[in-house]
Amino acid sequence: PQVLSWALPGPARLLHTTPTCLKTRAARVRVGKGDKPVTYEQAHPPHYIGHRKGWLSLHTGNLCGEAGAAERAVEDSFLRRFLFGTFPGLLQDEVVLKRRGNLLVVCALLGRALPPHKIYFLVGYAETLLSHFYKCPVRLELQTVPTRVVYKYL
Repeated sequence: PQVLSWALPGPARLLHTTPTCLKTRAARVRVGKGDKPVTYEQAHPPHYIGHRKGWLSLHTGNLCGEAGAAERAVEDSFLRRFLFGTFPGLLQDEVVLKRRGNLLVVCALLGRALPPHKIYFLVGYAETLLSHFYKCPVRLELQTVPTRVVYKYL
């Protein structure tokens, strides 16, 4: 009788001998010659969230026992992309999303590149469309700044 062997190859092939490189480089702005303007959010690396800077999405979905954290992350991503498309080139800093009960509050800084009546139209358009999408009231809290807010130069 012939025996078919489908066992895994020997242990020498399964052993991974590459050393671990603990160089976490995600979400960090590279230091240059001191001529690169960065905002407060960009100046601090991600491990300072909760110490020197706050979260960009405030809700109770990440508490122990709460369901729907993944859905809220997808909603946050959609909201940010929608706002970047609605206000092209106007967003000066990161968008902060706050969920208070049934109300969704979106906070952002806009540049003064458009006349006020066009910004008012875009705000009303975005609030109405997002309220219909999410079936809850959405409020945009926007501030306009003359130029990009620079925290320091790297």
